[in-house]
Amino acid sequence: MNRRNAHKMSIPVLLLFLLFGAMPGEAQESRALQPEWWFGGSVGLNVNFYSPDFRTLNSLVVAPAPFTGGSGNGLFIAPLVEYRPDPVWGGMASLGFDSRSGSFDDVSSGGVTRSLSASMNYITLEPSLRVSPFPSDVYLFAGPRIAFNVAKSFTYRQTGLSDTSGDFGSVRGAVLTGQIGAGIDFPLTGGDAPTQIAASPFIALHFGRGVRSEESWGLTTVRLGLAVKFGSTSRATERAREEIGFSIRAPRIIPGERRVQETFPTRNFVFFDPGSTEIPSRYSLLRPAEAASFHEGQLLEAQPKDLTGRSRRQMTVYHNVLNIIGDRMRRMREATVDLIGSSEGGVWEGKQMAESVKRYLTSVFGIDDGRIRTVGQEKPDIPSVQRGATRELDLVGPEDRRVEIASPAPELLDPVQIISLQEDPLDSDVLVSVDGAEELLSSWTLEAAGDDGKVKRYGPYVHNQERVPGRTILGDRLQGQYTLTLLGETKNGATIRKEEKIRLVRTEEQDENTGWRFSILFEFDQSKTVATYKRFLTNAVAPLIPAGGSVIIHGHTDIVGEESYNLKLSRERAQETMDILQAALARAGKRNVRFDTYGFGEDVRRAPFENTLPEERFYNRTVIIDIVPE
Repeated sequence: MNRRNAHKMSIPVLLLFLLFGAMPGEAQESRALQPEWWFGGSVGLNVNFYSPDFRTLNSLVVAPAPFTGGSGNGLFIAPLVEYRPDPVWGGMASLGFDSRSGSFDDVSSGGVTRSLSASMNYITLEPSLRVSPFPSDVYLFAGPRIAFNVAKSFTYRQTGLSDTSGDFGSVRGAVLTGQIGAGIDFPLTGGDAPTQIAASPFIALHFGRGVRSEESWGLTTVRLGLAVKFGSTSRATERAREEIGFSIRAPRIIPGERRVQETFPTRNFVFFDPGSTEIPSRYSLLRPAEAASFHEGQLLEAQPKDLTGRSRRQMTVYHNVLNIIGDRMRRMREATVDLIGSSEGGVWEGKQMAESVKRYLTSVFGIDDGRIRTVGQEKPDIPSVQRGATRELDLVGPEDRRVEIASPAPELLDPVQIISLQEDPLDSDVLVSVDGAEELLSSWTLEAAGDDGKVKRYGPYVHNQERVPGRTILGDRLQGQYTLTLLGETKNGATIRKEEKIRLVRTEEQDENTGWRFSILFEFDQSKTVATYKRFLTNAVAPLIPAGGSVIIHGHTDIVGEESYNLKLSRERAQETMDILQAALARAGKRNVRFDTYGFGEDVRRAPFENTLPEERFYNRTVIIDIVPE
């Protein structure tokens, strides 16, 4: 191919590479319900590139020198059909008119210039595999092209002579070639329209077998086109009704209050307010006389009811962190600590923050100042503000203004044992599973119709699983029969309705057995994984789980970052925690343990804490394990 033809080809080929290069490399996301069958038509411009090496046009016309290059444009027009039984995979086919006409590069010799133009037209059948693996509406296609020749005429010109017209000889009546391409669907109707209309610009590269059976005439075509197609969503809606699963898991009994002994991890940070190097007033700061009577064991006394939302009690425990450290240092007379202050104001300000903590421990708890070393720095060793970060700095920035308490004596930073009274524990939830909701539904709600004639509604929801506290369904009743109805709206506006029946029973008595709760915490930058806690889960948690018992594992995150990412992260951590515990139970020979594993992400309805303070966000980055007493 000469330089001029190469330049002509570079423009459409560049467009092809740009389209491929713009495609995102992410996994398939859920999308609106789409018709399975689409019908329409497409029109396109064929940009044809010839790479010939022939002199014989037919048995009557022979050029004195071979033609070696050429190009031209032609029209493509065809009806089309697409079949998409799956959001990713499908098929498409078109049957129509396909022009591969063009002009050959002039040939000059002996002062005579010769030119040749061709009218090459086909009826073409083009079946293709369609793949759409991206979150966007970009799709790829590839398949064969079966073309039947219907025109093969030429016009041959020589300087000083009249034109000669005729048909090429030795032209193949049927040609099998291949094509690859890409396109993008632009919807022209709303997602709730029963008939969907889409416009799809596309680009395709055609290559393969030559035009003639003798000599050489290679033909490559880049097609730039537009398809308009129509489809009905009725079959997709029926498929959604068939594929959506609806199941309910109701608690055997809804307990009253439950005593829970928690192993509450002590976050060894003290966070400071902007512009201040003094310990914030939200921390529990004692006078020396009060500190003399303070002991950590007081926290084992049952605290007020811990409602299943946010826990003020636990934050009260955390805000006693300096008193817990002071009490332990009085009892562990050889233990030493390093106080590492980090401040965006610089090393000196970080050092002053650390000195404030040191003064409290020495003046209030009487700790010898030789056992406490202070250090200042600009950033914590594991900062919340990552390099180059620009988003949500108002949340993560204050987390880096803190004093870290470190010690070579690990028992100084052991978790705190506390007793709480829980109301509406997670095992009293009604677990609602709507399989396929995230892919096929725009939202769904739950109706609970009781045998007392009252109807309660919950939602709207968008995920495959949700939990509804059984006590909220019962209200002030002790028991009742309920019909739970799923009302789902598909992504094209249709309604799905399914029903299940349950019976709920609750007791006002306090559960006589004490449950256990353990928490594991994670750093902001994900440097700690669940595997880091494998020894703790295996040696401390698993032995307390009885054979035939129940374990509820729920993961949480703070509100920093994308909601979908946080939900996925919390689910993965909860699942990994369950895997470690199951392996430990199997080695111990404990069987028939029922696990309820759930990821709440940043859901503020279920978050253990608020997300206002840095320490609250740190404690929300957690997986909680509840061992339910039988």
